[in-house]
Amino acid sequence: MGKLTKNQKLALEKIEAGKSYTLKEAANLVKEITTSKFDASVDIDVRLGVDPRKANQMVRGVVSLPNGTGKQVRVLALCTPDKEAEAQQAGADYVGLDEYIEKIKGGWTDIDVIITMPSVMGKIGALGRVLGPRGLMPNPKSGTVTMEIGKAVAEVKQGKIDFKVDKAGIVHTSIGKVSFSAEQIVENAKEFMATIMKLKPSSAKGTYVKSVYLSSTMSPGIKIDTKSVEEN
Repeated sequence: MGKLTKNQKLALEKIEAGKSYTLKEAANLVKEITTSKFDASVDIDVRLGVDPRKANQMVRGVVSLPNGTGKQVRVLALCTPDKEAEAQQAGADYVGLDEYIEKIKGGWTDIDVIITMPSVMGKIGALGRVLGPRGLMPNPKSGTVTMEIGKAVAEVKQGKIDFKVDKAGIVHTSIGKVSFSAEQIVENAKEFMATIMKLKPSSAKGTYVKSVYLSSTMSPGIKIDTKSVEEN
């Protein structure tokens, strides 16, 4: 591990070793210990008691955060001409089809989310090698392959995120910005955790939520008492 900076040392001093904080305490603390000059993201890491190698224990879902993510999400709508106006009115940053498919083939990926329609997926399948590794491939399960193009674009712009458990059994995602109030961070975290709880696989045995940590882009992780996350 590299040498700690003065700010990192100060942040660690404020986190009590071995203590599990309530969600509200952690939300206040993550704001206090973040000293970055930019508006850092607030991240949540949830370790689940599942085996992602088993198809019936894969945890994947979408959630609309009540206070949004605080990020400017760049959305590309790959759709037929009859859906272009709908996508533009909903706030899509880029709208079109063949010209953008060609751009992506050439390596262009300056976007965060792609929304498309079922009839177009045949053309997009060839882009898997470019989009797959970047997590940009549209998927019906995440609501990014739909005939309701306008609705999907609006939801993503307003703070809808999709997530899935990684190979280590951890779900990691951003749920806001340090500039959010502690209450906004708590509300977003609770909405996210409520979705995680609903997605518990019936085949998962033992403790489902093993640990929850809150952090910002540059801060250490703050351990959260899992009971405080499940309280309403």
